[in-house]
This record gives sequence, structure tokens and C-alpha cells, in this order.
Amino acid sequence: MTTAIETTTATKIEHRIPGPLLEKKVRVSVVGCGGTGSAIAAGLPYLHQAMVALGHPHGLDVTLVDGDRISRTNCVRQPFSETEIGLYKATVLATRINLFWGLGWKGVAQFVDENWGHETDILIGCVDSRAARNAMTRTQSYWNCHYWLDLGNNADSGQFVLGQPENQRNKAQELRLPTASELFPELINPKLDKKDRLPPCSALEALERQEPFVNQTLAYQALAMLARLFRYGRLSHHGGFVSLCTGRTISLPVDPVLWDRMRRVRSNLSAKVGRHSRTGVGVNV
Repeated sequence: MTTAIETTTATKIEHRIPGPLLEKKVRVSVVGCGGTGSAIAAGLPYLHQAMVALGHPHGLDVTLVDGDRISRTNCVRQPFSETEIGLYKATVLATRINLFWGLGWKGVAQFVDENWGHETDILIGCVDSRAARNAMTRTQSYWNCHYWLDLGNNADSGQFVLGQPENQRNKAQELRLPTASELFPELINPKLDKKDRLPPCSALEALERQEPFVNQTLAYQALAMLARLFRYGRLSHHGGFVSLCTGRTISLPVDPVLWDRMRRVRSNLSAKVGRHSRTGVGVNV
């Protein structure tokens, strides 16, 4: 079992968006186009439209990245059809979005490794292994971006965390948001992937191992947070923990005292927590 972490804070502290992101075209890279990544991709045009309508001069420029091809199993929980089996997820999603919305977003059919260096302002990780997440944190894109938004889940719960990597852009920030891997080190420990169950080999098994709509719930919670960041220019929370089983969502406040406490707790629990989930962190909600 894992220990619940209380995430409430008495004093409201706010993070403010870097000024350049309110003035330029915001480059977004979505890594992973499976259950969660495809839900993020489907929601980003709405965020783009809202930003432009509210006065942002350029909105978003999105690149979808995934070297995986569509399989028959993917057609159960992910927005793909049997006529698309064998095609690359990233290019299918990008093409579909561009045709419907009249956009020029890109789909890149490749897996991300440490040599990947696509210029990006917001890196959104929707990968399903710690090894993939670890590789993403070693890319030039990670070390040059303003934000890393990481999403991960297990069967019926998950988390999303918006952080600012400690890179040239962010290290001078007075109140830098810690990343998912700083708060939950087990998320980038590839050795723990060996303890995880293998991917499902049938449609029924896919549904038994993961509740329907857990990906969409996480994705839209994360997108709503980004929408508030761009609309109001500030956030009092930078993530959250969602449970479909209990119907509860707990926010992750912007609070340095809480961050320090979470790091201490996780350092004692990381070995145990890693056994319970592919990409979730095991916070009880």
C-alpha cells in the first residue's frame, strides 16, 4: 500500500506565466499519441481557439510525436478505426486535426530518444513507460523548454504535473515549479518497468486492465489547467491526482513547503510505489 499525501495549503501562492508565452506562437510538442496523448491532441485545438479569441496574438503550434503504429487493440480505447491499422498514430491524428480545424500542425512518426531536439515551449509527455519518460528528460527539447506537462495513469487513477525543468530558461525563476520527476523520482526509473504488466494483447484485456475514460479525464483536467494559465496568466495549482474509483480529484498546489514534504515522503516510498503502476504515482485520492 502507499501512503496518502495531503496536498492542501493554508496560504495561496501563485505561479505566473513567463511573459514571452503571451506574445509569441507557443510551440507545443505532445510525445505519445496513445490513449492519453490522443485525448490531449483532440483538446488542443479548443485551447488554441480559446487563446486566440481571448486576445493571444498567435495561439499554438503543435507537433505530435510517436513512432507507434495503430494496432487492432488500439481501436477499442483510442480514437482510431480498423481502416487505419498499420498507419502511424502521430500522422493520422495530425492529418485529422488539420483537415477539420484548418490548421498546419505536424505529426512526426518517430520515438523520442536523447538525440531528439525539436524546439518547443511546452513539452507534454503522455508515454506509458518509465524508460520513455526517462529518455524524454534527457532530450535537448526538455532542457530548452519552458514547461514539461507530464501525465500518467494506472487502471482507474492517475496524475498530471506541470513543471519547469531546471534549465537555462527556468533556473533563475524565483518560484520554479518542480517537475513530475523531481516530486516522484520513481516515474523515470526504467528498472521499475520490469515489474509492470505487459501491454494487453486483446480488446477485452485492454478494457480489463484500464477503465474507460481514465485517459480523457486526465487529459481534460490538464488542458483546463493550461487554459487557466493562458487566460489569467497565473496558477495556484500545477497538477492534480484523479481517481475514477472514488470520483475524487485532489489538486497539487503551488507551495514550496508542500513540495519539500512530498520529496521527503517519496524518497522513503519510491521503492514500494513503483511496484503498483506503470505510470501512476500511487497517491491515494
